Amino acid sequence: MNLDVMFEKFYSSGLFSDINLHFAEFLAGRCGERPEVFVAGAFVSRASSSGHICIDLEALGFSEPGITDMIPPACRDAGLWGDILIESGAAAEPGGFAPLVLEKPFRLYLFRYWQYEKDLAESLICRARQPAGTGGLPVSPEALAGFRRRRVSSEPDWQRVAACTALLKKLCIISGGPGTGKTTVVGDILSLALSAGEGASPRIALAAPTGKAAVRLQEAVGGKLAPLGVPASEIPDASTIHRLLGTVRGSPYFRHDADNPLPFDLVVVDEASMIDLALMAKLVAAVPESAHLVILGDRDQLSSVEPGSVLGDLCGVEDMNRFSASFVESASRFEVFPGDGKLSRGKVSSGPLLDCVVELQRSYRFEEWSGIGKISRAVKLGNGTAAFEMLESGDFPDAVWRHLPSPDGLAPAISSRILRFYRTLSAADEPGEALDRFDDFRLLCALREGPYGVRSINSQVEAILSREGAIRPDNRWYRGRPIMVTSNDYSLNLFNGDLGVILPDPSAEGRRRAFFRTGGVIRSIAPAGLPEHETVYAMTVHKSQGAEFDEALIILPDRGSPVLTRELIYTALTRARSRVEVWGRPEVFIKAVGSLTRRASGLGHRLWGGPAGSNAGVFR
Repeated sequence: MNLDVMFEKFYSSGLFSDINLHFAEFLAGRCGERPEVFVAGAFVSRASSSGHICIDLEALGFSEPGITDMIPPACRDAGLWGDILIESGAAAEPGGFAPLVLEKPFRLYLFRYWQYEKDLAESLICRARQPAGTGGLPVSPEALAGFRRRRVSSEPDWQRVAACTALLKKLCIISGGPGTGKTTVVGDILSLALSAGEGASPRIALAAPTGKAAVRLQEAVGGKLAPLGVPASEIPDASTIHRLLGTVRGSPYFRHDADNPLPFDLVVVDEASMIDLALMAKLVAAVPESAHLVILGDRDQLSSVEPGSVLGDLCGVEDMNRFSASFVESASRFEVFPGDGKLSRGKVSSGPLLDCVVELQRSYRFEEWSGIGKISRAVKLGNGTAAFEMLESGDFPDAVWRHLPSPDGLAPAISSRILRFYRTLSAADEPGEALDRFDDFRLLCALREGPYGVRSINSQVEAILSREGAIRPDNRWYRGRPIMVTSNDYSLNLFNGDLGVILPDPSAEGRRRAFFRTGGVIRSIAPAGLPEHETVYAMTVHKSQGAEFDEALIILPDRGSPVLTRELIYTALTRARSRVEVWGRPEVFIKAVGSLTRRASGLGHRLWGGPAGSNAGVFR
């Protein structure tokens, strides 16, 4: 079969990008122009572009219209197809070197993603297998006594279990939804670790994938530790993961790696759902084996933009919070489990990470009556109909449904809300006041483009505010313009996702400056010196990760889209602290909740695969 004909046929299908097809053409060209190699290259490259780590040769159905008749017969037999790929040199089995790696039974990877996955799994398993308490962080008797006194029930407090796990194990993975106390856990971990006193206190690093998330982590941890009497000088600064590892300009590598590890005894990483496979592999490799690594996030949120769904794979089992008898015994001095040490026995998920994963289950933000809490739980379970019925019922003052207006009717529909929240931005006397007001409310969109996308809605908001005299957009730097940085600038300490506002600066003769809040400190930057940025009255749900607002208005498109998934709806709903409105069409909302993102990966199998232990003693 002629490769040029295949290329044109695949291209005209609209299912593959230029880079997918050029990679496939290159690969087939160096491997005897085998059509089976072209198909493998096209599909594995497309999968990577869609966030997958690998493809399963056996699961490909080739049902896409326009290319079915171009699929060689051998590609419909996974075993035969794999043999052809290896024979041609396009793929190698693990241990070999080729552009692709075929791992039994039929997982096909781009080489670099196979290497990242393998290295990450091996590093995590090595950490997890170290017995609990071996090289554990020291805790003062007084701090330990205070920690024990917080026990108020015979049932386990999963926040305390998580803190205990982080101190005892070299690896601790903590998952929990908004308001479940992840920041409280970090405060407990740090206060206990710092209690050992001068000379024994560990060197601590705090990190998050974005600058915005790092700032929130810094402020939240400082707010937890200051009332406990921890001096400000002992509270570690949070940074982005890239800054922690040390970016090498023009290179995908970092200064810190396995050969030059980080100089810390405890590394805490927040918002882990946003971390892709490549970055997580590099981060874990750079944490010394002697150090404790704590990874926190919400496994039900949107996955990373780049390939991988790492936090979900790390959490693995659906029913978490199962611990071995040996771990329960090691944790006894912390008194986080019932005193009688009851264990349940039976078939349970096994694997070296069993004692390393804790799920925080109680929400302290959303009360039992909260509509946001109830609806987000229904979404998390995939029950779109129930979630929609609760939204539409009018029974919950904090969660409201509204039918989506037509594109022409959208601006009039949002006008009153826009004027209520955004007209005061330009009137604020102080930058801190403007930034506080900006966090009161946010428009969240699923898409960037289209009549219900961020770009269109931002333009409509500017027009509404200008018409009412709330802003004067005579130039880009008009007073009250909210902006979001879209690229990292380490020299300015500004990062992708950082939010600011344009206001006159009295200390600069009233010239307009961009004001940002970093670590609780307000600073100003000349607009001409800003990195790439955009107006941000409205933002995508993806960009809102790591942020919270008092109120949120979620605008869904009028038709389905691949980005409309359960994770997106859940993430959007849980950005609101006090009230959320969802504007959409019932069928679009319900379909989105039923669309669970599944990213192909072998990481979960590497970490959790194998037979379930039938005699493992576990605490539940």
